[in-house]
Parts: sequence; C-alpha cells; structure tokens
Amino acid sequence: MRLFVVAFILCCFSTVNAQPGSSLLKWNKEGSAYYMANAGSIVRIDLPRRQETVIVDRDWLRPAGQTAPLEVRNFSFSEDGKRVLIYTNARRVWRYDTRGDYWVMDIATHALRQVGRERPVSSLMFAKLCPDGTKVAYASERNLYVEDLASGKENCLTCSVGGGGGFDWVYEEELECRDGFRWSPDGRHIAYWQIDGSQVKNYLMLNTTDSTYPFVVPVEYPVAGQSPSPYKIGVVDVNTGVNRWMDIPGDARQSYLPRMEWADNSSELVLQQLNRKQNESRLFLSDIGTGKTSQIYIERDSAFIECKGAWQDGVIAGWDWINGGREFLWVTEKDGWRHIYRVSRDGRKETLVTKGDYDIIRVSLVDEKNNMVYFIASPQNATQKYLFRTRLDGRGRAERLT
Repeated sequence: MRLFVVAFILCCFSTVNAQPGSSLLKWNKEGSAYYMANAGSIVRIDLPRRQETVIVDRDWLRPAGQTAPLEVRNFSFSEDGKRVLIYTNARRVWRYDTRGDYWVMDIATHALRQVGRERPVSSLMFAKLCPDGTKVAYASERNLYVEDLASGKENCLTCSVGGGGGFDWVYEEELECRDGFRWSPDGRHIAYWQIDGSQVKNYLMLNTTDSTYPFVVPVEYPVAGQSPSPYKIGVVDVNTGVNRWMDIPGDARQSYLPRMEWADNSSELVLQQLNRKQNESRLFLSDIGTGKTSQIYIERDSAFIECKGAWQDGVIAGWDWINGGREFLWVTEKDGWRHIYRVSRDGRKETLVTKGDYDIIRVSLVDEKNNMVYFIASPQNATQKYLFRTRLDGRGRAERLT
C-alpha cells in the first residue's frame, strides 16, 4: 500500500529553512538559559547576563574520515541532557526540509555516531530520542524504525503491518500534520498514524518553469469529492514489536483524525476526530492495552471548526494537562471567539479561562504553580501582538504585560 502520500503544494513553493514546528532556539527546563546553533557549534546562553558557553564544539561534529563538520540544521537534547540529536544534510519534501540525516553525540565523551546508517542517505524524518535517551525512533520510506544506541541494532516497527508514521496530502496541507508518531512517556511504546493512500490517484501537474520544455509531474492528490484516505492509530511495543490498533468509533473514510497525543500517562491516548464537513469535533480517550476508545467531549458548529495541529511557532494549543492529569486546557472558538477552556478529563466540566470579545493567538506558557496561563492576543489593535496573562481558574481579568 502507498501509505505516505507526499504533500504537494498547489499554490506556492516557499522556501523554509527548518522543519515545520521547530526552532533552533531551545529553552532549558528552568527557563534561565537557552541553547542555539552558533557558528557551527551548539551554545548555551545564560540569562540575564547572556553569558555564552559552548556545549557542542563544531570540531566535535566532524565524523571520522570527513574533513568538514556536520551542518546543524536542528537539534534536541535527551531528557537528562547527556546526549544531543543533530539533524543535518536536509532535503526538501516539497516546501519543507523534513528529510535528512541524524547523528547522536554523547556530550561527555564527544562520541559521534550516525543514526540509521543502513537507510538511504537523507531519508530519515522526525527522529526523536526516547525519554531515557537510550533509543531513537524515526520514519523512513513509509515505515517506522527504532534503533538502540548502545548496540546500533535497528528494528522496523511497522514493516509487518503495512507501514505507518506519516500522512497524505490532505493531512499535511490542510490539517498541518507531518510528524506521525509519539513516544510514550515511559519510553516503552510508540503511538502512530497509518494513513492508507492506496486509493489516491495521480493528478498530472504541468511543470513549465524548470526546463525549456514543459513536462508532466504526477502527484498523488485527492480531487475534491473523493473520499479521504482512511486512518488507523496503532501502538507498538518497541521491545517486542507487538502492535495494537485502537478501536475508534466512526467511519475512517468519512472523517479525519488530525490530532493524537499521550494523555499525560503511558496507558492512554487522547484523540481528536473531525467529521467530513469539519463542523463536528469529538475528543476520545483510548486505552492502549485493550484498544477501547471512549468519547469524552463533543463540539458542533453550523459552519466550520478550525483544527490546528499546532499554532504559531509550533506551539501545541490544547491538551496541556493540569491538576495531576485530571484536567486539560483546550482552545476552541465555540463561543465565537478563540478562547482557552479548562476541561475535566471526562469532559463533563469545563471552565472558560480567557474572557472577552477577542481571539487568543497562541498559548505561550502554562504556569500551574502560580495559577497563571500566558498567551498572545491583540484585542484592540489587530496589527500588533501583546503578551497577556490570566488566572487558570478563570477568575479575574486578563492582564496585559507588554
């Protein structure tokens, strides 16, 4: 089956230098410093004095037998900060540079090794270290793989079930879905999408700009009126390879499932399903042990429900879990304005957190300890953005900080 249909952009081919939803500036957990790539090295900038410390020197990023160091296109640290995963040698998948090579460095020993060495050059996508930093998972050529960093052993997690971990044109372009898998918090499982694009036919595009004579470019693109590609959500045990499909209500050929995350634990997933008209949104909880899926929340609109996998700068809007996982924050336009709601885990209780005739633009920070949520909005001037904060319990008025 052709399960990963490459996203094709009909209207524009803009240049993007990094993966969507990523940033080369990474804050530490305490918020007292940030990391960034600088002159080929990875450095830490401590605040408020902006003191710079080299964490990974560019000379350490020179693979054995090569004269030039790796170009750092993006990077991420393991939870304990002992390893860094480096994205390099990027290749564009239409307008985003989401395919490339990945390397892992042990910061203490400077040991550098390539991930997925047996895979084709620049074929890895969305590689992520597991929570304890001992394994790395990635998508490559329509399948999910996991590699043990100590032994270098690579296992294909989805080869026996027909692939997974990616999206088709509709999901990528209309619903902003690209990275199609998630590590569980305990690092024992990976949850992923499987999109069956086998029924999507080629749409013949005419390229009149890249050569003297025009030529035809076949693109797997679903014409309006055709059924969407059906989806599945699978959860695979990374040690045994055992896979389980979630039993999701509804017709997978007449609905979309644009969002899926772990539900603040390693035993449940939280899912969002949209109907074909995209005017009904349902939230579900799935038990990964049984596959049983239960509806916890529903929203309907006479016209359209906006679904964003990520808001500006890749910040996820919603499913910020609070109160020990008993509640989550959810962003919706159900009252005519885009606001933050506080929703109980079972969906039976909700509280409007942000109030007023304005849209929030994005959630910036949830500070549960101090009962505050910070967000960007522009209530009076649509040409400017301001930072606000308000109480997480929904009491009081929002305070503008900038």
